This record gives sequence, structure tokens and C-alpha cells, in this order.
Amino acid sequence: MTEFTLNAQARTDLGKGASRRLRHSANIPAVVYGGNQDAQSLTILAKEITKLFENEAAFSHVLELNVDGAKQNVVVKALQRHPAKGFIMHADFVRVVAGQKLTAKVPVHFINEEAPAKKGGEISHVEAEIEVSCEAKDLPEFIEVDLANAEVGTIIHLSDLKAPKGVEFVALAHGDDKAVANVHAPRVAPEAEGAAE
Repeated sequence: MTEFTLNAQARTDLGKGASRRLRHSANIPAVVYGGNQDAQSLTILAKEITKLFENEAAFSHVLELNVDGAKQNVVVKALQRHPAKGFIMHADFVRVVAGQKLTAKVPVHFINEEAPAKKGGEISHVEAEIEVSCEAKDLPEFIEVDLANAEVGTIIHLSDLKAPKGVEFVALAHGDDKAVANVHAPRVAPEAEGAAE
């Protein structure tokens, strides 16, 4: 298993102006909370957090957050990105406590996408990530969606997916059987249009 570490410094200078100044100095503001401790405001080097999240697996792994030499295990709760440029502007982390469940968003990996295409179907990905609830030791790197047997007209819901052992889909637990993908007929059939003329 890959080890993910991130260095941070505690910060006391809070507010919008302080956050703006941080970003101008190639740092980003962050907060870590949970684990029966007070929330802590942090500063992280922008290039370090950007490099970490170039690896998709970092989103669904327990990270080692080193705050001024004190290490703690955390998971990403949310990243705020610039709406146009896409760079990270703020990060929220949640402390991991052994034996306590946590919620995290895990990427969806679609496999066998060529199968529906051979049957004349097109695939629409509805969800790129799924929120899961589990202990840190059970946190999956991704959720796999197999489209091998998907027919045209099929909608794949959360309830159609097999959750890994110890993992629960948060939306499903709240009665929301979200669509994850659907296979539909192509919107335009150019050959058919030509034949009609």
C-alpha cells in the first residue's frame, strides 16, 4: 500500500484576507477536525498538496498529516478548487480514529465499457465518485462498476453494485438508490438519416 504524507503548519491568522495572503504566497489554507479534538487551522504548501492529489488513490487513502512535527492520520473530506483554473484553494481533512467509522468519497472505475458499445449503446457516467462509510482499514481505493452485461436501456444504481466487505454506501443507507451510469441508444444515427433521404 502506498504511503501518503503531507506536511502542514498550524496557523492562527484566520479570515478571508489571511487566506488570500496565504494563496499569494503559494500556500493554501486547510482545516483538520474530528476525532474528539478541536478543529485546527493549517497552512500547506500549494505545490505539495497539488503533487499529492495528482495520484487519484490519495483521495481514498488514509494520509499521514504532519503538523509541526506532530503526526496524525486523516482522510480528505473536501477540496475546494478554483472554478476556472482548477487549482486547489482550500482543503478539509477529518482525523481517523481506530474502530470509528468515517465517511469518504471514493472514485468510481468503470470496466468493460466496450461491451455495451458493441450492442449499439452509449454509456453516460452519472457519478464519478461515491460516498462510503467504513472503518479506515476497510476504505477501498475505488468502487468498480462492471458494464459487461449492461444492455441498451439499462440504468445502473448503487444497489446494483457490490460494496466491499465492511463498506456501506452512504446514499443507499439513507434510502437514495442513486443512478451511477446508464446505457442508452445513440442520440443521432447518421446512417438512418442518410437512408431516410
